[in-house]
Amino acid sequence: FFFFAKPKSKDRTTLAATAPPHKERARSSSSLSYLDSKLTMSLSGTGNFCQPTCSGSDSHRHPWQSPEIDTSTPLASGQLLIRNTLTGQKEPFVPMKDRHVRWYTCGPTVYDSSHVGHARTYLSFDIMRRVMTDYFHYNVLYQINTTDIDDKIILRARQNELLRLLEEDKSVDYGKLVVLAKEALEEAQAKSDEKKTAIEAALEEAKSKKDSRGRTEQEGLLEQHLVKRKNLDKDVANVLKASSASSDQKDARANLLVAAKSVLAEKLDREKGHLVTDHSVFNAHARKYEREFMEDLEALGIREPDVLTRVTEYVPQIIAFVEKIIAKGLAYKSNGSVYLSLDDFQAAGHNYRKLNPAGPGGEATSAAEMAEGEGALGGGETSEKRNPNDFALWKASKAGEPAWESPFGPGRPGWHIECSVVAGDILGERIDIHSGGEDLKFPHHDNELAQSEACFGCNQWVNYFTHTGHLHIEGLKMSKSLKNFITIRQALEHNTARQLRIMFLLQAWDQPMSYSDQTIDDARSKETTFKSFFREVEALVRVDYLNQEVGWRMGDADHKLADAYLAARQSVHESLLDNFNTKDAMSALLKIINEANAYLRMPNVQASTLTLRAIATYVTEILKVFGVVSGADDFGFGSGGDGKGDSADGSGSESYIGAMVDFRENVRNAALAAAKGGDTKAAIQSILKICDGMRDEILPTLGVRLEDRPTGTMWNLEDPEVMLKEMAEKAAKENEIQVGKLEKQLVARTKELEKVKNSMVQPQDLFRTDEFKEWDEAGVPITLASGDPVSGGQVKKKKKAIEKHAKAHKDLMEKSGNNPQEIVDSTQKEVDTIKAKLEELSL
Repeated sequence: FFFFAKPKSKDRTTLAATAPPHKERARSSSSLSYLDSKLTMSLSGTGNFCQPTCSGSDSHRHPWQSPEIDTSTPLASGQLLIRNTLTGQKEPFVPMKDRHVRWYTCGPTVYDSSHVGHARTYLSFDIMRRVMTDYFHYNVLYQINTTDIDDKIILRARQNELLRLLEEDKSVDYGKLVVLAKEALEEAQAKSDEKKTAIEAALEEAKSKKDSRGRTEQEGLLEQHLVKRKNLDKDVANVLKASSASSDQKDARANLLVAAKSVLAEKLDREKGHLVTDHSVFNAHARKYEREFMEDLEALGIREPDVLTRVTEYVPQIIAFVEKIIAKGLAYKSNGSVYLSLDDFQAAGHNYRKLNPAGPGGEATSAAEMAEGEGALGGGETSEKRNPNDFALWKASKAGEPAWESPFGPGRPGWHIECSVVAGDILGERIDIHSGGEDLKFPHHDNELAQSEACFGCNQWVNYFTHTGHLHIEGLKMSKSLKNFITIRQALEHNTARQLRIMFLLQAWDQPMSYSDQTIDDARSKETTFKSFFREVEALVRVDYLNQEVGWRMGDADHKLADAYLAARQSVHESLLDNFNTKDAMSALLKIINEANAYLRMPNVQASTLTLRAIATYVTEILKVFGVVSGADDFGFGSGGDGKGDSADGSGSESYIGAMVDFRENVRNAALAAAKGGDTKAAIQSILKICDGMRDEILPTLGVRLEDRPTGTMWNLEDPEVMLKEMAEKAAKENEIQVGKLEKQLVARTKELEKVKNSMVQPQDLFRTDEFKEWDEAGVPITLASGDPVSGGQVKKKKKAIEKHAKAHKDLMEKSGNNPQEIVDSTQKEVDTIKAKLEELSL
């Protein structure tokens, strides 16, 4: 639906389909000499008309005006552009071979549950992959690797195992656990203080050296540290609360273990982590979260990769890979570890830090970046390196770390080596696209490039690198270390997978974005726009249009709608060519829907059923490409269903539903007519209530949506679960609004009650309190309880207050007929009624 060139001319001449640019066809020099010089087309070339040409040797044909191909820009020529991190700009995409695309994506380090930040990355790449395969029709081989052995996995697996053993150790009773937890808190606080001091010192040094890059880095680290310290302070409060319980209180020990889990885990690992040596502990931990990750992908509607690999299943290949680099003189052994020599690597003509440049050869690599490259269990190895920036290909295992035998000694793969080996094995020594999150650019991906180019003897292992932007929450990157993350499963408790996908489609994949109520609400609003439009068209096509005039009957309005439709298709296509710009593509879809809705709302509209169906079908096709829509329906989100009984699309049910709708509408119209006479008002209201109950309560459970319109009642089939969820959300919002109103009423009536009670006091008794000792005949205090006289200024103020109160008292007595208690009782009853309603709504 997109293989056509577009003329610059306003003439509606249909142009012939054109071939993609990479297909070079043999042409006859006698008949295609003009095209040989002019035709460079792809999937969406544009052009304008040139002067008439003859058709060569056939003199019997009339002149034909050939469309001129516009190759002024890559987009005009139909070239797909991808923002390539290697160059920092958009580059025309050219596969290495034919239309085959070899694509590698870094998977998660499976040490914990995946969060919405991970969803942003993998959903974005899923959308891009679908566009590549389902829209541009490239032949994609897509690989994901899961990191199932890494410092984070080792730490978390050890900590969880030690916590489990502590929980089962009944010799550590509640009293001993309290002492242990408080020690862990003190150690965590001391470590936090030490970290803050080090960051502040580094920040001051960067300021004194006028090092703007270093200053920005340390300011970011300080901001993150303050968030972590705030989390630690919460742990302190929770631990102290749990430590104050009585030892014989039920679950006191269990509650303390939960409250102190974070600080206890670190303390236990420092003291006993080296004792955990069983490989199965680490393996079981990784398998659990790997399975959870794959289940999360399925729940989000993300296509499975064509190939899934694990690091632990590639250890022999990793050892061989490292040996090959050593043999080339680009890596060296040191104390059982193996490091890539950046000095030798660059002396061999290679470049380092291609994705995140930091001076020649990475000279400006900061201490924080180096620490990130070494991993959570790194540090202390600088002395065994020839260059501080050299990074580990193979790590000698310490006590408490899994180990594999190798020619270098017992150890484990370095963090970066895994991707090079598994991708090289599956996709070959050259890769078209390599993808990952923004935070992997350095050191992970830059080090991948270096070791791969060292092993394979090339200068460009990857042609295109793509990185998704960070996902922020409350101004900070969503991160497990900051404990500011929302797991994918938590997000799916409140939002559908479709809504999350739409949310990411509305953002640029390679730019930072915020996760907030506003971005989610915007996605829900757009989903509603699509649904409403599909329902309109569904109702329209249900009518037998062949019994009516079939042409365009709205004059310019029909032409305007058709032009908007074609413009939308072109806009979507150009947006997808332009770095998978789904944000603008979605805007184009929503714009044509708005145009169609305006068309349908025209007075006395005689809608073009086929044109509107074409628009709905096209919108659905694109949403299918994006993964928003599944199923075989021509258009719409589909009605869902559980696969039992009647088909989900309502086949065989239309007559039944139509008769039910007609019956309901006739009853409703009769009731409305009777209501105008007013003779049977109560009965009529009851009938209307029954009709509305049918619409709002009964039919939704059957998957039938009704909408009352001035022109009649429109019905559609939908997923009952979706409708029931909408009903629940609507009821919750109405409940929230009602609670808000009642709370305002409660405040107002409570104030009124207090005002009445205060006004009941006799004016002369207003200040007869323990604060004073003597008063005059009007009740104005003249002597304080201490015996000191009341100052003249205070006497004047009190006198004015009594006069003001006397007026309020008089008004109350007149209003109540000298029975103010009746007003008090009445107002109190109102307050109690409002409180009861609020309590009922809260339940």
